[in-house]
Amino acid sequence: MFPSEIYMKRRKTLKSGIDNGLIIIFGNTECSRNYRANFYPFRQDSNFLYFFGLDSPDMVGVIDADTGDEVIYGNEPGIDDIIWMGRQSSLSEICKKTNVKTGRSLDKLAEDIDASQAKKRNIHYLPPYSEKRRQQIACYLNISEQEADKNYSEELVKNVIALRSIKDRLEIEEIEKTISGITYNMYISAMEMAKPENFEYHISGTIEGSALKNNCRLAFPVICTKNGEILHNNNYMNKLKKGQLLLIDAGAESIRYYATDITRTVPVGGQFSERQKEIYNIVLMAEEESIKSIKPGINYRSIHLNAARIIAGGLKELGLMRGDIDEAVERGAHALFFPHGLGHMLGLDAHDMEDLGEDNVGYDDEIRRSGQFGISALRLGKKLRQGFVLTVEPGIYFIKALIERWKAEKKFMDYIDYNKVESYIGFGGVRIEDDVLVTANSSRVLGKPIPKTICEIENVMK
Repeated sequence: MFPSEIYMKRRKTLKSGIDNGLIIIFGNTECSRNYRANFYPFRQDSNFLYFFGLDSPDMVGVIDADTGDEVIYGNEPGIDDIIWMGRQSSLSEICKKTNVKTGRSLDKLAEDIDASQAKKRNIHYLPPYSEKRRQQIACYLNISEQEADKNYSEELVKNVIALRSIKDRLEIEEIEKTISGITYNMYISAMEMAKPENFEYHISGTIEGSALKNNCRLAFPVICTKNGEILHNNNYMNKLKKGQLLLIDAGAESIRYYATDITRTVPVGGQFSERQKEIYNIVLMAEEESIKSIKPGINYRSIHLNAARIIAGGLKELGLMRGDIDEAVERGAHALFFPHGLGHMLGLDAHDMEDLGEDNVGYDDEIRRSGQFGISALRLGKKLRQGFVLTVEPGIYFIKALIERWKAEKKFMDYIDYNKVESYIGFGGVRIEDDVLVTANSSRVLGKPIPKTICEIENVMK
């Protein structure tokens, strides 16, 4: 936890933004894997962490927007809990940790909600993102699961996003410390291991071990693959061969649950081929120019589109694209090679707050999501503000199925040389990603710099 005063201040600010009623922030429960006592590793709900900082299961926080009263609902530890798990904090001890004066038994929650509903008070809760949460809301509010999905509080969603979007000094330090102390070492080890005859799982296992040995976990499942054109590839069964590209997208989650999210693409055997260098340097230019463009007030969609123009321009120089580049990007021809967004918010989740709705987090009334293939996958499009932490992750990929489909459909023939493109099938993909803070007038890449240029990567791999 951060100092308890941090959570008190967050709850006070949240209360001030809600007109009236009860604000209910549900914590997570244990989830069994294959029998009751064999649980998945517990991960607390990120909104509960943000406002209360408590990482034990089976708790619910309730804030009264009218009176200012706050209650933690939970269970007192029984003798069986102590026998199997050791000494457990009492409910009153838990409340003291986060400066909440009142603790009540969890089995009183439904009764207290019923009393508020009888008085026609507003009940504010966040949208459920899992079946278990949906059932939990339906049970406590005495509504159907379909109603639980629909009746969440848009007012609460907007206020939570507004608060969590701006990272304070302690949050920024937490992310930066985790990159410098853990994620950096993950990547150095991975680069040194990217040798012929090693399997992808040797490297992915080392990456996960780097987090575990620092009392942390992964922020999301590692992507570690020679098939970098598969954007979210979690298969690690391939044996590496000299000359292949290995794409690694990974990040540690700090002991306070803040995520890091970095991508590097490295040559198996330690040396890029000339063709690989050409593609790699286009992506690197797109990433570096995008980072230079970041500042408060500029919308991230415009930065994404500029990255797309850099990529399309570079591919035109190689003969893979042709024609007017601005026109090609406007029509979406570049998305054959760059079919995803430039980045997303980062914080207590790798895709921060997307449980509250991707469009709610990344867009607003001024900037709406595009329906065009490629840019439709952009998770963050709205104007940037000081204190945002986001990822910058352009890429170029040669996706066989997509190439074949677009060619068969004669799609964008004026902009794409399919005969030349087909010679790159099997190349894989290149993605480069860093975590970036929006500062008062510009931006700053967080953490100890992880080797990124061709020269830096090759020197580490030697």
